[in-house]
Amino acid sequence: MELTETHNLPVPQNVAWEALNDTEILRACIPGCESIEADGENAYVVAMTVSVGPAKAKFKGRMNLVDIDAPHTYTIVFEGQGGPAGFGKGQAKVNLEPGENADSTTLSYTANAQVGGKLAQIGSRLVDGVARKIAREFFKHFSSAQLMQNDEPAGEPEGDSDAATADGAGEGKKRKRSWTAWILKS
Repeated sequence: MELTETHNLPVPQNVAWEALNDTEILRACIPGCESIEADGENAYVVAMTVSVGPAKAKFKGRMNLVDIDAPHTYTIVFEGQGGPAGFGKGQAKVNLEPGENADSTTLSYTANAQVGGKLAQIGSRLVDGVARKIAREFFKHFSSAQLMQNDEPAGEPEGDSDAATADGAGEGKKRKRSWTAWILKS
């Protein structure tokens, strides 16, 4: 399976680069992602749940960043095991270039992946469709997170600074909103 896409981000290149290297932003933006934890220099352990047709699997795997040329490009090498559902592995080459104006960036990527086990038996069209859907949702959430980061002061909720926490408790306290709360708001 191969995916190639280009997206315009409403932020400068250095901000997009920082966000692409922020595990909390990535965790909040990747559909089904439960955790991304550092595991050495430019290496991460990832856990996520993915549904492909009738199969739903929890994948645990590794992601390594290689060929890093900050803030322009890197390659993500990934592999994951989904138990009886199978495995996935591959790589994605990510490129950032200045956009049409100083406050925008063009992100392009080419990803190649292989799946095996029950996932491979489901059929490549279905697997490709799910991969494209996950990529679309990621960039929708990623762009939203970037817009909100630039529109509001860091750590301040929208509106009244004495607003309640996301679960309604703790009225009267200033709080830092999580990226998840920002993304769910959109």
